[in-house]
Parts: sequence; C-alpha cells; structure tokens
Amino acid sequence: MSPAPSPLEVDETDLDHDEEVGADRPWIVLVWNDPINLMSYVSHVFQKLFGYSKAKADRLMLDVHEKGRAVVSNGARENAEMDVFRLHEHGLWATMQRDD
Repeated sequence: MSPAPSPLEVDETDLDHDEEVGADRPWIVLVWNDPINLMSYVSHVFQKLFGYSKAKADRLMLDVHEKGRAVVSNGARENAEMDVFRLHEHGLWATMQRDD
C-alpha cells in the first residue's frame, strides 16, 4: 500500500488580496439604449425575463431610453452571464461588469 499523499500547502502571501475582496463584489447587468427596439418591447422583455411589475419595467425602460442605460439585475457572475445571454436572445444590447 502506498503512503497517502500529503495535503497541499498554500502560501497565503502568494494570494492577491484584491482578488479575494473583489470576489465578494456582485456583478451588475446593464441594458443599453439602441435605435432598434421599441420602448414597449424593452419593457415587455424586462417583465418576462425578470418578473418585474409593469411599473418597474417601464421605469427601467425609461432609464435605458433617457439615460442610455439601466441596471436590470445584479448578483453572482454566473447569474449575470445568464441574464446577458437571455437579453441577447431577445435582441437587447446588454453587458455585465463588477458593481462599484
């Protein structure tokens, strides 16, 4: 029988402290204004994908239209990636970034 391998030792001084702290910061999903989609369609997509009330979806849609963008969701990276993918499937211009 061979001896059991020794546990891996990690020198914590090698870890980047900023990456550890940054890993806790959530991601945000932004929807950007575009000249193609109707405002009513954008509001409809927000209601459909995120379950927002008509009032909240309309408020976010107006932010997209008037301010050029709106934060429509936030959370873990995997969830943000999925939200961006689903928004793209509906023809909306969406990106994700770390929350400040």
